[in-house]
Amino acid sequence: MEASRHTGSCHCGAVRFEVRTALAPAARCNCSLCRRKGALMSPPLDAADLIIVAGEDALTLYQFNTRVAKHYFCKHCGIYPFHQTRLDPKRWRVNLGCLDGVDANALEAGLNNGASLSVVEDA
Repeated sequence: MEASRHTGSCHCGAVRFEVRTALAPAARCNCSLCRRKGALMSPPLDAADLIIVAGEDALTLYQFNTRVAKHYFCKHCGIYPFHQTRLDPKRWRVNLGCLDGVDANALEAGLNNGASLSVVEDA
């Protein structure tokens, strides 16, 4: 699927962003964090393809395990809009459920085996 420009936000709208991404192949991840947050992620994209339009100060960072991946959440509503990946820290993924006009539930998704990358048990 070809990349196109999308707008998106967290639930409360404090964090707004623009992204150039394809919607497929979408992916879920089985690591301990992703299993719990249940988000559907975009294909990996370059950092230059993600622009935070508003609310950078509303983002909070969460890191765990190897502390390479950077998972960002809105500190007001708790929604995860995007993260910097662990396998390639130059690449990012966005939560497709945060994109305006995109029905993430209608997209097919593969599964990333993030659990196999853990250096600690059950992470």
